[in-house]
Amino acid sequence: MSTSPTDNLDLSNIQGDILSGLPKKTQYYLFFQITDGTKFKKDLTKLIPLVKTVAQVLKDRETIKDHKEKGHKGLVPMVGVNIAFSHSGFTQLNENDPFITGQKVDAVTHLGDTKNSSLGPDWEPAFLQDIHGLIIISGEGHASIDKKKQEIEGIFNVDTPQASIKEVTTIRGDVRPCTESGHEHFGFLDGISNPTIIGFDDANANPGPKPIKPGFILTGRDGDADKPKRETAPWTVDGSFLAFRYLFQKVPEFNDFLKKNPISKDGLSPEEGSELLGARLVGRWKSGAPIDITPFKDDPALAADSKRNNDFHFTGESNDQTKCPFAAHIRKTLPRDDLEVTRHTDISNRRIIRRGIQFGPEVTKEEKDSAKTMHGRGLLFACYSSSIANGFRFIQESWADAQSFPPGTTTTPGLDPLIGQGEREMTGTDPSNLTKSITLPEFIVPRGGEYFFSPSLKGLKETLAVAN
Repeated sequence: MSTSPTDNLDLSNIQGDILSGLPKKTQYYLFFQITDGTKFKKDLTKLIPLVKTVAQVLKDRETIKDHKEKGHKGLVPMVGVNIAFSHSGFTQLNENDPFITGQKVDAVTHLGDTKNSSLGPDWEPAFLQDIHGLIIISGEGHASIDKKKQEIEGIFNVDTPQASIKEVTTIRGDVRPCTESGHEHFGFLDGISNPTIIGFDDANANPGPKPIKPGFILTGRDGDADKPKRETAPWTVDGSFLAFRYLFQKVPEFNDFLKKNPISKDGLSPEEGSELLGARLVGRWKSGAPIDITPFKDDPALAADSKRNNDFHFTGESNDQTKCPFAAHIRKTLPRDDLEVTRHTDISNRRIIRRGIQFGPEVTKEEKDSAKTMHGRGLLFACYSSSIANGFRFIQESWADAQSFPPGTTTTPGLDPLIGQGEREMTGTDPSNLTKSITLPEFIVPRGGEYFFSPSLKGLKETLAVAN
C-alpha cells in the first residue's frame, strides 16, 4: 500500500475499513435503529473521535509489522471503529434504487434469496426489522472489542431512557484459528483478488487485473459515475457503499459432496480427486493457488507468492474450461479476459473491495461423522464500492445467478456453485467430460443483509453530527 496519496486522496477523510481494511482477529457488527434522531446527532459527535481512518489504519499496520520484525510475542492491542447508515436511517441521501429500496426487498427481486411468504426473504428475524445503521468494531481480541462496545453503548445510552439508538442485533466474527487463519469455513484462502486502487496501492506489488480508478470504490472520486452530483454535496465525497450479507455455510455437507464425487483423472486417489473437485468449484486450491495457472495439482509456493497468485486472466480460454470451469466461483465473480478481451468490455465498474470475516465454531466431530450442519457458521460478507447497482448487485444477479454467463460459450456454464441462487446445475467440473452437467446442493444460505453508506469523516462531522 502507498502511505502517501497520489490521486489527491485524503486518507484522513476516508473510513479505514474501505481502502485498507481494519486490522482484525475478531470483529463486532452492531446493527442499530435510531430512536431519537436529534439526540443521536449530538451523541454522534462523541463517537466520531473513535472512528478510525485509512491514515490511522496504515500506521496501525506499520506498528504490527514492526512488532513482528522485532520478534515480539502475542498481538498488538488494537481496536478500530467504523460506522455506516442504511437509507431508512439516513434519508438525506438521494441515491440509486437498490440503496433506497433496501436489501430486504432487493433480496427477493434481484438477489435470488428464498422467499418466506409475504414476510419477504427467509432471513433471521433481526434482519426483517428496519436497520438504520451499522457500527463495526474490530480488534485483536475479544476483551478489546468488548470494552470498546461497552464504551460505544455508553455514548448512545443504550438500554436507558436517554438512549438514542436501539441495538437490533450484534454478530461477532472471528478469524479462524492457527493454520486456517485467512481461510473461510470451506477451507479456501480468501481475500486474494481485491482490486488495486490507483493512487493508493502499489500496482507492482500484486500483479493481476488492471488497477482501477479510486472512484469505482470511493464516491466523488475519479471513476465515480455520479461524481458531478457528489460535487454539489461535498460531504458525500470519500464515502463508499457497503453491502452486507449474513451467509451461512453448510460445511459438513460441502465436504461430504466432495468426498462422494471425486474426479477420476490420471490415477488420482479418491482424496486427491475430491480436492480437485473442490478446486474446480472455487477456481482455486485451498492454498489459494489459482487453477488457471496450476489446474490439476496444488502449488502452495505459488499461492504464497503475491506477485503470482492473482496474475492470471483466463487468457485464450473464451471457449475452453479445461483449466478452469466457466462457472467456477472466482471466474463468475471476476471474469477477467472472458469479458475484457473476448467481449472488449471494461469491467472496472464491477469491482468491489471485500472485507468479510468468518463467524461460528469449527466443524465438530459429530458434524463430520453425520455430514450434517448442527451449528451455525459462515461468512459475514461485506464489500465496498461507489455503486451497489453496478457493483455487488450486478455481480450477484447478472454473473453469479446467470446460467449462461460467461457469454458465448458452447455449453451452459450454470450458476456460481457457491453463491448462485436458483437451479443449481454446472458444467466443466470433470476435465475429461467438460460438457457433463452435475447437480449441486445449496452450500451457502443467505440469512440476512442490508445496504449501507459509509460517509467520510467530513460528512460525519460537518453534516450528520450536531454539536452539543
